[in-house]
Amino acid sequence: MRSPGRPPANRREEQQRFWRKIAEGLSSEDAALACGVSAPLGPRWFRQGGGMPPISLAPPSGRYLSFAEREEIALLRAQGCGVRDIARKVVRSPSTISRELRRNAATRGGRLDYRASTAQWHADRRARRPKVAKLAANDRLRNYVQDRLAGTVTAACGTPVPGPQVRWIGRRHGRRQDRRWATCWSPEQIAGRLGVDFPEDETMRISHEAIYQALYIQGRGALRRELTACLRTGRAMRVPRARARQRGRKFVTEEVMISRRPAEAEDRAVPGHWEGDLILGVNSSAIGTLVERTTRVTMLLHLPPMDGHGGPRTKNGPALAGHGAQAVRDAIAVTITTLPHQLRKSLTWDQGAEMAQHAQLRIDTGLAIYFADPHSPWQRGTNENTNGLLRQYFPKGTDLTRHTPSDLDAIAATLNTRPRKTLGWRTPTEALNDHLLSLQQGSVATTP
Repeated sequence: MRSPGRPPANRREEQQRFWRKIAEGLSSEDAALACGVSAPLGPRWFRQGGGMPPISLAPPSGRYLSFAEREEIALLRAQGCGVRDIARKVVRSPSTISRELRRNAATRGGRLDYRASTAQWHADRRARRPKVAKLAANDRLRNYVQDRLAGTVTAACGTPVPGPQVRWIGRRHGRRQDRRWATCWSPEQIAGRLGVDFPEDETMRISHEAIYQALYIQGRGALRRELTACLRTGRAMRVPRARARQRGRKFVTEEVMISRRPAEAEDRAVPGHWEGDLILGVNSSAIGTLVERTTRVTMLLHLPPMDGHGGPRTKNGPALAGHGAQAVRDAIAVTITTLPHQLRKSLTWDQGAEMAQHAQLRIDTGLAIYFADPHSPWQRGTNENTNGLLRQYFPKGTDLTRHTPSDLDAIAATLNTRPRKTLGWRTPTEALNDHLLSLQQGSVATTP
């Protein structure tokens, strides 16, 4: 019996455990270590699969011998046990054991030795049922999918419009960079349109998931990997669902999420609860905004670049653009401490890295910090609406470092003296003054 070669170092069970760990949200390195293989092998498996498991993750049925059973057979065989004795101890049919010892023997040394790892490899190789992908077998269907996915953009007169020349680099496109121009139908649109264009031809049918697998998993022989650049996301690999859910910042814990914010902040009955964010401009310029939820009073934070900005960056040093965690913490502390203690109850921010030092900010100011859920700007609607008003004075694409603290104070005063419909046409300044007056009168009335 001629040997087909050297058995692989890793078994199918290890790959299945690896992809199960990936589905749980672990990184490629951690998933590799968890399933007992080297850490560099995990990213390699992940890239080769395009972020998708190329094998079935279903547990093996009891119909076939497992690797543990093959190890026991190898040990008993080495001890000189016969076929029927092995069958009784493994609780299998003698014919199953006989066939296993004959079929899956290690023949590379010229003898019929039985080793569990080699036997498992032979069994896995024999169990493969390679099925040709539908897109690889049907040229007409493949051409239809490729044309809708990566077809050339044309003008109204039919002239091709090539767009920018973009080289595919094997990973997702960078931020604010040109992307390849194509027709860019989504796989779901392609799969749905096939039934409209070919209502009578059942061979022209394919699911959108099969198109994704043909794009992401290497070795399918159907669609080129670089066509992933034509997807809406432009991802070269699929991101597991559990990993996407864990994208929150590490400094954000369950105790500081918006769900833990007091109910009085939600109904806007009591002033002192603030919402904050950054307005970004070109050259990494930024302005911080603080808006009080009840009175809509706005305060702006001056965030100038730090010394050394634009030069060589020190490894693990502070963010020199002026809106890093340290700069934002100091700016909020200086601004918010000018208010009475009654108006410093909570601050709600998004999960930006500029709030990584929120614990120290809470110690410095006594302000409770809460974070909105990812991709949920409506949870900070007051701040988002105010930022829209501020864009009239600080448009996108402009350098915000040219504005002095006096300029920011003037713009904040302009917004705070505008009448608001939600305040009964009072201004935010008047609403805040009324609240402070009520606090003062209440404290005087309760004085013994």
